[in-house]
Amino acid sequence: MFKFDLRSLSTDKTPCFHTNSCFPILPHPRSRRHRSLHCPAMAEHDLTARLAPHLDRHLVFPLLEFLQERGLYPEEEVLAAKLRLLGGTNMVDYAMAIHRSLHGTGEAPGDMAARRAEVVDRLVALQTGPVLPLYAFLRDPQLVQLLRPDKQYNVNMLQERFQIGPDQIEALYDDAKFQFECGSYSDAAAYLYHYRVLSTNSERSVRALWGMLASGILNRNWDAALEELNRLKEIIDSKNFSSPLNQLQNRIWLMHWSLFIFFNHENGRNGIIDLFFQDRYLNAIQTNAHHLLRYLAIAVVVNKRRRNMLKDLIKVIQQEQRSYKDPVTEFLECLYVNYDFDGAQQKLMECEQVILNDPFLGKRIEIGNSVTVPLRDEFFENARLFIFETYCRIHRCIDISILAEKLNMRYSEAELWIMNLVKGLKLDAKIDSVSRTLIMRVNRGDVHEEIIESLKNLNTRTYMLAQSIVEPAQASQTAHGD
Repeated sequence: MFKFDLRSLSTDKTPCFHTNSCFPILPHPRSRRHRSLHCPAMAEHDLTARLAPHLDRHLVFPLLEFLQERGLYPEEEVLAAKLRLLGGTNMVDYAMAIHRSLHGTGEAPGDMAARRAEVVDRLVALQTGPVLPLYAFLRDPQLVQLLRPDKQYNVNMLQERFQIGPDQIEALYDDAKFQFECGSYSDAAAYLYHYRVLSTNSERSVRALWGMLASGILNRNWDAALEELNRLKEIIDSKNFSSPLNQLQNRIWLMHWSLFIFFNHENGRNGIIDLFFQDRYLNAIQTNAHHLLRYLAIAVVVNKRRRNMLKDLIKVIQQEQRSYKDPVTEFLECLYVNYDFDGAQQKLMECEQVILNDPFLGKRIEIGNSVTVPLRDEFFENARLFIFETYCRIHRCIDISILAEKLNMRYSEAELWIMNLVKGLKLDAKIDSVSRTLIMRVNRGDVHEEIIESLKNLNTRTYMLAQSIVEPAQASQTAHGD
């Protein structure tokens, strides 16, 4: 049976502090076994296999949990994927529970029991290890006040006054890694924070920052995670990498990890547009992460305040249509490039399953006795508005029944929706209830206003371009000054 293969990330390229090993994850949606158990259409546009190679293995677990909940793949396949994923972690109890569930046995294999004993011994050793004096120092608020922004001063002070050497500081990083692999993300984040304050090892400090970002995401601490994301972006944009390819890969990693934040943080929809539309990051998407166009497209559609980015989005979708397409991008292409309203309607219907079955887009919220998917509702509301606006732009007299069909709504629903829309947007239009038509009055656009709007967009892009040049130069000067 053909399986998706999540390619391995070698140790020297992995952003966090452990390696993403290669593991087959899920059966192909069109494989014979998959067809016999589940609807292949539900998983046809699943991006898990494309996303996972760019994520820390711990960040893949929420994706698998979502897929298991939605039933996109056979239960045993998802459990097997989890088990293989856990093989590179210290979460042995979790692995043993999944093994028992998968194989229907009461006992776990002997190698798992032996591995558990090793992990427990290491946890006990942490309480009496060489880092113990450093932990005692960090737990004392008065002693912590002795630390200064100068890291070299801190290293010398700890050595002279408390006999805490560089080896113990580096051991703090190893302990943080161990805690992270045990699933103790809060402890790992605390250790990594202190490590970054004390360590003079710049390479490990960057890896520690990736670990703090992962811990913030897994703890669902979105504000802290966003801060770490911004710090990493500054480092990636200003750091001298061994090759442009490494810098490109770091940007791709950052964008993938950012999806957890941007689709949960209150200002995430603006954040993803701001990040992904920056020239260097958009180039990264077009080079080796075309599937991220789905999330950029969704963010633009549901963000009414960023409608000015729609033209740029359509341009990118056209450029990359041979490399990537799904119902979301095809809907926009049908509507704004081909003016194919029937095609747009069909793709809009397909978009529902794409959103519902995507781990980042299909978040469910219980309201009373009902369950809703806010992003789906917002997407459909704005998508129908896009269809309405585009249709009205090329027609003066519109049969409401035809428009209702284009919007995939009943006539009564469409008439009420259009009436509220005309009032809300103060459109120069009226509904003729006798002929059951919507009559649009033609208004000539003000040329001066169009020029001013174009200049605003040009000014914004010029500012972003200037920032992309000035920020790395300032960071470089600061680094040389230090």
